[in-house]
Formats: sequence, structure tokens, C-alpha cells
Amino acid sequence: MNRLLYENSVSYQGHLIIPFVFGMADGQAIYSYTLLSELGYKGQFHKFQNPAGIYSNSIESIVEVAKEHLENNSDVKSKIDYFKSRYTYQDNLIIVYKLADKYFYDHYKPDSLNNVAAPKIFATESECIHWIKQGLDRSKASSSFEI
Repeated sequence: MNRLLYENSVSYQGHLIIPFVFGMADGQAIYSYTLLSELGYKGQFHKFQNPAGIYSNSIESIVEVAKEHLENNSDVKSKIDYFKSRYTYQDNLIIVYKLADKYFYDHYKPDSLNNVAAPKIFATESECIHWIKQGLDRSKASSSFEI
């Protein structure tokens, strides 16, 4: 799988639709998608890749395919947008959420849907984002100095 295109992700009915380049045909990108469920592992389509089995030559149309599939098959019909506060930084996906006046986050690397977030609690969303950015910046700086 190529890099997940988090910057083109769409939150829809309790899921995050994340497109990616599946392959190339005649110099054209062929797109697929993968899903995250706000229910996590309890969700039927959590970390599921392209349950509709349809591919497209555009990001917009693959997102529409995913939406249609979720409308007809999803086990989640949420009115709360769990994925509303999501950010892409250095091609990483950061999802910040609030629970009982505390902030938490999920962190996904560019090529994997394995949550690598540290178990840390924050007082504000901006404090959370700042801490994550510092960690990613340090990681990038230390890897650029390797010999």
C-alpha cells in the first residue's frame, strides 16, 4: 500500500474514509480506500480496506463509492463526528477527541493504520497538538542526523 492520503480523508457516518493509491494503469493512479470506525475494533469496518471492492481513477469518486457502501452496510450511524478534529502533520494523521473535559489523541503513521499514540492526557486540544508536533519534529530531526 502506498501512503495513506489522510489529507483527502472524509468523515462520514461514524467512519473515516481514507483514500490511497492502489496502483497505476497506463500512467493513471487507481484509487482505493480504507476505513476507520469511531467504534474502534468493535466496528464492522474498522481498518477494513475497500469493502465495496470497487476502485476508481479519482479520489472524489472513490470517496463516493465508500459513502454509498457505508449507507447500505454500516453498523454505525453516528451523529457525533468523532473524526472532526483531525490533522495531518508530516503525512501523519492525528485525531484529537475530548472525554470528560480531558483531551486524548490517536496517531497513525503515513503507511499504517496502527495507532501509535502515547497514553497521555491533555488539558486542551492545542496543548495536545503542540506536544505531538514537537515529538514528530524531534523524530524527523534525529533521523536526518543519522550516518
